[in-house]
Amino acid sequence: MLNHIALYVVDLQKSTAFYRDIIQLDTIPEPFHDGRHTWFQVAEHSHLHIISGAKAITTHDKNSHLCFSVASVDEFMSRLRKHHIPFYSWAGDADKPTVRVDGIKQIYFTDPDGYWVEINDDHP
Repeated sequence: MLNHIALYVVDLQKSTAFYRDIIQLDTIPEPFHDGRHTWFQVAEHSHLHIISGAKAITTHDKNSHLCFSVASVDEFMSRLRKHHIPFYSWAGDADKPTVRVDGIKQIYFTDPDGYWVEINDDHP
């Protein structure tokens, strides 16, 4: 079982707002209370930890990414457009989704620190 994924970020407030307001994850209490951490609930026993202290935003390969499933990729694309966040197909086509061979629709974009995020409509 996955316990957590931790991302090292430059601006905690900006990253917290991104994962809370754009990805729409719920924050959960974190034990440190030092102003350097935000924890999010991802699944019943799985979390995303955002930790401030990174010195610079770095480039990451799209093959290393976080993926979240949503009810509607089309509605999510509208949210990204509203917030002026560019997104791409796997091939790199701007403002377009990819439809995988199994029918799953997906898009890719980066968070404020350059980490890639995939959104898809794959539901159990």
